[in-house]
Amino acid sequence: MIWGSGYFVIRLVIDDAPPLGSMGARFLLAGALMALVLPARGRSLRLAWRELVGAAFLGILLLACVNGMTSVGQLIGVTSGVTALLVAMVPLWICIYRTMSGSRPRNLELVGVGIGLIGLAVLVLPGSGDSDGVGTPVLGVAVVLLSSLCWSFGSWIKPRVWLPGDVLVSATYQLLAAGALMMSASVVVGERLSGGISVRAWVAFGYLVVFGSIVGFTAYAWLLNHAPLPLVATHAYVNPVVAVALGTTFLAEPITFGVVLGGTLVLISVALVVGAQRQQPGGAPNESSTEESEALD
Repeated sequence: MIWGSGYFVIRLVIDDAPPLGSMGARFLLAGALMALVLPARGRSLRLAWRELVGAAFLGILLLACVNGMTSVGQLIGVTSGVTALLVAMVPLWICIYRTMSGSRPRNLELVGVGIGLIGLAVLVLPGSGDSDGVGTPVLGVAVVLLSSLCWSFGSWIKPRVWLPGDVLVSATYQLLAAGALMMSASVVVGERLSGGISVRAWVAFGYLVVFGSIVGFTAYAWLLNHAPLPLVATHAYVNPVVAVALGTTFLAEPITFGVVLGGTLVLISVALVVGAQRQQPGGAPNESSTEESEALD
């Protein structure tokens, strides 16, 4: 629910504030808050250099690239609901990464990928994402899809990256690295405030810091350490439903036939791919230390 609402809440922020700067500030603030709280609870922030590099690399992939590009995509004109549907294709891209690394996909996975690509085509057809017949902007779709590819790659490669043993410490450095990069990018591209920031945008920003970053992201990071990736990927079923419902109710985003048909095809494809992956042997959660098991205490 928190993740699905994130697309809607991001829209509320970037309506008033630059996307890279506002999302970078969100991650920096969330990381700073965690860096203050964790030592007070007896958790050390000291890392080996390779752990620091690994956490920074993963934070840039999972947060800076993904959040930055989805924000820019929405600013270009992709609705929050369609954004969530495009990001929901993460399990399909993970299937492709696994195939490229030598894992032979099941026939059901291949069918799912094919259906997902058809759903993607439907979503970008003229008139699919809006009510004026123009269609979802192709550039915006490309940007959001690139963010989905980054998230998929980051989730898939995570077990191969040196990271701190404490998942919360790891998430803290990922947030800080992503925030620093996005704030730097904001300065480089010359983002400026075009006017004042409304109370609504400030409340949305606070929601993203506390729930979207500290709660949502650290929970995802913890799950990647403790659950099979296909099981973790089932969040893709729920996110688009929440995002479309909120966007339609509060932002008057249209639910066209193209969105319904394309979205349904995408969700069916995700169900097929995730279902096939969960049937494969060897999908047990990663073994983790006692310290990791206590990370949510």
